[in-house]
Amino acid sequence: MSTGVGIDYSAWDHIYVSDDEDVTSPYVDTQSLYRMRHRARLERMADFQQRGDDLESSIAECKRLLEEARGRLKELEEGMKEGEEDEEREAELKKVRAEVRKLKKDEKMFERMIEEHRREEKKLPWDVDTISKEGFSKSVLNIKPIQKEETQEEKVEKHKSFVEMYAKEIKHFGMLRRCDTSQKYLSDNPHLVCEETANCLVVFCIDFEIDEKHALMEQVAHQAIVMKFILDLAGTLAVDPRGCFRQFFSKIKTADKPYQDAFDHELEMLKARVRSCARIRMESAMKELEEEEKQKRLGPGGLDPLEVYESLPKEIQKSFDEKNVQMLQEAINKLDPEEGKYHLRRCIDSGLWVPDPGEEDDDDDGDDEDK
Repeated sequence: MSTGVGIDYSAWDHIYVSDDEDVTSPYVDTQSLYRMRHRARLERMADFQQRGDDLESSIAECKRLLEEARGRLKELEEGMKEGEEDEEREAELKKVRAEVRKLKKDEKMFERMIEEHRREEKKLPWDVDTISKEGFSKSVLNIKPIQKEETQEEKVEKHKSFVEMYAKEIKHFGMLRRCDTSQKYLSDNPHLVCEETANCLVVFCIDFEIDEKHALMEQVAHQAIVMKFILDLAGTLAVDPRGCFRQFFSKIKTADKPYQDAFDHELEMLKARVRSCARIRMESAMKELEEEEKQKRLGPGGLDPLEVYESLPKEIQKSFDEKNVQMLQEAINKLDPEEGKYHLRRCIDSGLWVPDPGEEDDDDDGDDEDK
C-alpha cells in the first residue's frame, strides 16, 4: 500500500564506484595496481581530514589570542579612564586595538574556510572506504554514566604514585632545552603528557630555588610552561593531550609575537610564584627550627630563658652577663619585694638561675608565712 511519500535516493547519487580492482592489462600486476590506487585514495582522504583538523586548531588558537588581546585592551582603556595617560600607554593602546582588529579578521577568515571545507566534505563522493564504515557496533542506552569524582586524598595518592614511578623521566624532561629534543622525548614517553608531570615540574622548581640553583629553576620552569600550554591546547581542542603535543611544538617553533609574548608572560609569572613559594617555605622552615630550638631551651618551669632575660630589668641582666651572684642579689633587693619574687621565680623556671638545694623551698616557705 502506497503512503504517497517516495523514498529519497539522492544520497546515493554521488557514490564513487572504484576501479581499483579493474583488470587493466594481462601485462600489469592487477593486485599491485589496486593497492597503489587504494593507498593514493586513502592519502587524499587523510590530507582532506588533516586540513579540516588544522583549520579547527587554527580558529581555536585565534579565538584564544583574541580573548587575551581583548583583556589587555580592556585593562589599557580602564587605565586611560583613570587618568594614567602617557605616550607609551597610548602607543600600546593603539597597538592592541590593531591586534584585536586583525584577530577579528583572521577569525572570520577561518570561519569562512571551515564552512567551505564542510561544503566540500558534503560534496565528496562515497567510496568503498567511506560507505562501508561501521555505524553502530553496539546498542547504547541514553543514560548519562555516573562518574565518581576523585577525593582530595585520592588525587594526592594518584600524584604521589605517578611521581614515584616517573620522577627520573620527569626531571630529565625538565632539563631539556630544545624543542626538537623535548618533542622527541615526549614521543618516546607519551605517558608524561599529563597534569601530574606539570605539577611535579613546579615542585622541582621550588626545590631548586630553595637550594639557590636559580638557573636550574628557570630551565625547569620553562618546561613546566611547555607542558601547561600543551594541556591548555588539549582542553581547547577537547582532545587527549598525548595527541596534540606535536601541534604545540610546531606552533611554538614559528610562533608570532603575541603567542610568544603570552608564553613568556606565563613563564615570568610562574617564576615569580616559585620564588614566592620558596620564600614562604624557607620562612616556615626557619620558624619550625626556631620553635624546636626554643623547646630545647625551655627551663624546668617551661619558660624560655631568652624571653625571660629580655624581660628582666637592666641591672639584673648585667648581673647575668657578668655572672655576678652578689650583684644579682643586690639588684633584686632594690626592687619591690613582690616584683623581686616575680623575676626570681621566672629566672628559676627558665633555668637562668639554679638555686642551691633547699633555697627554693625556703623561698616558698617565706611566701607561705607572708600569707
